[in-house]
This record gives sequence, structure tokens and C-alpha cells, in this order.
Amino acid sequence: MGELLGVAVLGAGHMGADHVRRLDRVVSGARVAAVADPDTARAEEALGSVAGASVHADAPAALDAPGVDAVLVASPGPAHEEALLAAFARGLPVLCEKPMVPDSAGALRVVEAEARLGRRLAQIGFMRRYDAGYRQLKSLLDSGELGRALMLHCAHRNVSSPPHFTSAMLINSSVSHEIDAARWLLGQELTAVTVLRPAASAGAPEGLLDPQFVLFETERGALVDVEVFVNCGFGYQVRCEAVGERGSARIGDDHGMVVTRRGGAHEQVPQDYLVRFADAYDREVQAWVDATRSGRVTGPGAWDGYAASVVAEAGVRSLEHGGRVPVCLAPRPDLYAPAAA
Repeated sequence: MGELLGVAVLGAGHMGADHVRRLDRVVSGARVAAVADPDTARAEEALGSVAGASVHADAPAALDAPGVDAVLVASPGPAHEEALLAAFARGLPVLCEKPMVPDSAGALRVVEAEARLGRRLAQIGFMRRYDAGYRQLKSLLDSGELGRALMLHCAHRNVSSPPHFTSAMLINSSVSHEIDAARWLLGQELTAVTVLRPAASAGAPEGLLDPQFVLFETERGALVDVEVFVNCGFGYQVRCEAVGERGSARIGDDHGMVVTRRGGAHEQVPQDYLVRFADAYDREVQAWVDATRSGRVTGPGAWDGYAASVVAEAGVRSLEHGGRVPVCLAPRPDLYAPAAA
């Protein structure tokens, strides 16, 4: 426990660079040991003044670098399966950003590979489980104070979408967070998805189906609706209201600074997910480092990543072909059996 955990960060883009900063300046008990990115100049830039870390053009070289004890995967989704399997082969604990693997077949391969090891090594980056508001809502629902949960009403809004964003990515990239949050908050698997398409916003790029309205059904009869709007133009907002038999609770209405002048008032709205969920990312990575240093995995795991991929695929099928699409999960390996109550 006295030694710092040496972490190899795979990917030096927006998310990866922020994790390098976080490991170096915010999180205790860890250090950046290596960074890998095909653009080594970008990796060097992400490191900045961080001392003692090596730079590599490919993931395997970073995993094999001296001083690497664990891996943080922040590369694009299609590279995640290879990175996870490489970490498993080396017995390295890994925190992998979502999506764990974009396609459910690849996600299932990761689950099966970890199950063959007989021990968990992977934590998946569903950071909303570490957000103060979400944790408070989870505690309230688990207490039974509101009675049985009947519905979740969710909103997920971004200022604008990046140039590469597709209509399917509203579900498998953006709504994937709501998929995991709903499963976690309710303690239930999602069993069916229906995606409705309002008229596209004038602010959306040509051809992008934005916004979308997504309806999930759960195994015990609850409903979850998500408004996803990735070109709202005004800010980054994530909200969730739980409706139970005996009451409701809402999170995400946190107010920023309000400036009053010239006969009016203006409230600041976060413009980026790294601002809105900064504390959640910090708590997530700190919890992962603490657990890893003590030989444990405590956060959302590979099964959660797999389930999210399956549900997202069903959502994309509903988006593209219309109608209600059932969710069909593979049998859950014993490694991921829910903890006894």
C-alpha cells in the first residue's frame, strides 16, 4: 500500500488527457507510468510536465512499460476489446471508459474472457454511479421511502455534437449512461426498448436525428423515458426524476451562479460533461485506485458493460426500423452474480 499505483493511460484525447491530469494532480495513491496514443505528439502534450512517464504509439508497448501496475482505457470504443483482453492476459486491473465494447458480441467476448480468469479485473467507466446526486437518489430508492419505483424520467442534453456523431450514437454513446444508471438505480435489467423520433431540430446537422425519445421497460414493470438532445445549443444538462408509489425525487437541477444585471437574470449552465461530472470522475478514479491497491474491484463491471451494449443495440434497431425491440441477454456467469442482500 505504500507504493504508488503505476497507471498506463491508453488514449490521449479529450478524456484521456483529463485522466492524465486527474491521476497526476487530483487522485492520491497513483501515478502516470505510461501513455499510449497513435499520435505520440498528442500523448506528449497530454503528459505536459508529468515526470517519469513513457510515451508509446501502441497499447501493448504501454502495458509492458516498466512500472505499469494497472490500465486506464480512454481510447476510442472500437479499440477497447483488444485493450481489455491484453490487460487480462497480463493480469492487470483496468478501468475502461464506456462503451466497454461498442458491439454486444465483442462485449460478451470480454465477459467470457474475464469469467475464464475466475476473478474480476475490469471496472467500466459509468461515472454517474459516483455522482453525489445519483448516489443520494440510489440511497433513497433502496431505503423504500418512496415505495416501489414506477418510473424514471430522464433528460440528457449537450450543447452540440461533434462532426462524427451519428443518429445511432445518440443511443450507444449518450444514452448508454442512462442505460447503466437505470439498471443501477432500479436494480433491474432492461427488457425492451422503443425509440421515437420527433422532428429534427433546426440546430442539428443535416441527417442527424436529434432529438430522440427513448422508452425502456424493466423486468419488474417499471418504465424509464429519456429525452436525448445533443444539439440543444444552450448547455450540458443531465436530469433524472424517480417516481415511486409514495413520492418522487429529482436530481440534476443544481444551480450555477446567477448573474443579475440590466433588468434581467442569467444562470450559468455547464457547457461540458467534464465540468458537470468533474467530481464524479474524481471520485470514480480515486475509488478505483483505492480498490486496486487493495486487490479488489468494487465498481460497475464487465457484465454491466455487456448489458449496456446489448440494450443500446436494441435501441439502435428500434431507431432504424421502428417499434418495440426486446432485449436478450446471454446467461450471466457466476462471477457476476449479484451480491446477496
